[in-house]
Amino acid sequence: MCGICGLSLSSSTAALSPAQQAAVHRMNARMTHRGPDGAGSHFAPGVGLAMRRLAVIDLQTGDQPIPNEDESLWVVFNGEIYNFPQLREKLLRRGHRFRSRTDTEAIVHLYEEHGLDFVHHLRGMFAFALWDAPRRRLLIARDRLGQKPLYYTVQGGALYFASELPALLAALPHLPEIDLRALDMYLALQYIPEPWTPYQDIFKLPAAHLLLWQEGRLEVRRYWDVTYTPKWEASEEDLLVELRARVEEAVRLRLISDVPLGAHLSGGIDSSIVVGVMARMSSEPVKTFSVGFEETAFSELRYARLVAQRFATDHHEFVLTYGDIPATVETLVAHLGEPLADPSVLPLYHLSRLTRQHVTVALNGDGGDEAFAGYARYWLDPWANRYLRLPPWLTRRLVPSVVARLPDHSNRPVGHSLLNGMKRLAQLPGVDARASILRWGSYFSPAQRAALWREEHRAALPHHPAEALLVEYFTALPAGDLLDRTLYTDVHTYLPGDLLVKADRMTMAVSLEGRSPFLDHELFAWAARLPRRLKVRGLTGKVALRKAFDDLLPAEILRRGKQGFGVPVGTWLRGPLRSWMQDLLLGAGSPLRPWIRQEVTARLIEEHLTGREDHGKRLWALMVWGAWQK
Repeated sequence: MCGICGLSLSSSTAALSPAQQAAVHRMNARMTHRGPDGAGSHFAPGVGLAMRRLAVIDLQTGDQPIPNEDESLWVVFNGEIYNFPQLREKLLRRGHRFRSRTDTEAIVHLYEEHGLDFVHHLRGMFAFALWDAPRRRLLIARDRLGQKPLYYTVQGGALYFASELPALLAALPHLPEIDLRALDMYLALQYIPEPWTPYQDIFKLPAAHLLLWQEGRLEVRRYWDVTYTPKWEASEEDLLVELRARVEEAVRLRLISDVPLGAHLSGGIDSSIVVGVMARMSSEPVKTFSVGFEETAFSELRYARLVAQRFATDHHEFVLTYGDIPATVETLVAHLGEPLADPSVLPLYHLSRLTRQHVTVALNGDGGDEAFAGYARYWLDPWANRYLRLPPWLTRRLVPSVVARLPDHSNRPVGHSLLNGMKRLAQLPGVDARASILRWGSYFSPAQRAALWREEHRAALPHHPAEALLVEYFTALPAGDLLDRTLYTDVHTYLPGDLLVKADRMTMAVSLEGRSPFLDHELFAWAARLPRRLKVRGLTGKVALRKAFDDLLPAEILRRGKQGFGVPVGTWLRGPLRSWMQDLLLGAGSPLRPWIRQEVTARLIEEHLTGREDHGKRLWALMVWGAWQK
């Protein structure tokens, strides 16, 4: 696991100036946390490459950048290639010579062998940059599901790229303007989706894409996509047997390491399966790590302990309190480089700090919900569509007026409160039915979002850009039912834009490598073609996982619904974080004054503090934006 960065000129024969070489070194220095074990760089006509290394495989000879035999190709790499031993053997038989035993070196030799098609042979998580001197071409690639990040921009005829946005900004000759469209999408989605960033003309390379830069010409192309049809026709029994074997293989591949490893354990089905499979493959107790809250309704520690006891793990816990938060937010925004309003970044960061005290690699359950349909909205959407067929006087007037009078349950996770769910009915008519996550997960309705912006900014914004993006993905799937199209949309937006950003930055902030068996692309692609009855049945999701591992997990874990990484921000903002919130959002020096109407923010705060409405997550989103804006 590493951080990578570089600069390539539009003329491949020109040497980088001392200032440009210094810019590459500045980028690299900003990512020391991603790779505390070493640094390397390579400069040649037309290009400068650099990286920071977190040594996990081949501790002695795996330093980067790494060339091919004649040093005409050079690569910097972030991630893990889990099938590299098999690739290495094939390449050795083809006559390639290796100078190390690291997975990184397989990349240059695969490129020699297969050209641009080489990326299809890689099984793992990755972002890398490969300089092809004979072709005068820089190739950048990102893994299929977006586990490893890559930012890029072109300024002054040069391409700049880096694993993290703050590192990229450290090298640019000019700081770009803020992109208001991206920030409006943030208010809708709580993250900025690919390929946008909060800055104009700075982009994220989307998951499953290649970037080619040659003599000043830039091309970005997709190399892989997930398909949901045709559905598997085998019997349910055979599919469950195959599912279990594929999950076990994905876990086994991710146990390759020359440093200690463990697992993050939430007590949910996905991480519990990973820990259970690890325990059966390990001769020693698995080291497990969990985080909880003093607010017991939000804490899953009881369930994590059940699993830890079941598999006799070496278990460690951390309890997050409000006192850890203000300083942590400043730290996290600095690592993220852009606003991300998912409050679970807080517990994940502290969990990762605890984990890093014991191991360097931690497996997790990320991706299980998107692969096997774990969110409640996957079975709620059909019912919502039926509800919207009722007369408009009911859905647009009566129901919204009734639910507006209902009390909020900010002291309970959203998924555990019927009242909080009912309040969502009010915004269903105003959201496109194809934008599932906006229906159920958006903090701000379209009307609330429009009311926030100052008039001069609102007039310049496009109409509902986030909704349009989600609808575009929903309709892009060539075949599939409502569930398939919703899963496909989430795989291209929520998964890489929120969950995997959070997972990468919070683990790498403390030099911890996270590995996600459920994001193995072969397992993920196979799961996509499971029939609906093995994903959602009645009010239950992840049917196939529950059935395939029903002998492994405690019954109480199997029966649990989806809770998620809930955080009691609403309660905290009414209590210990109240003054911090008011100063950040309403103080004389509030960084949001140029963008947001203060009277609207003040009303949200007043309604929240008096208990009239639960605006906790809305206020949290504004606070994160404000902390980033500073």
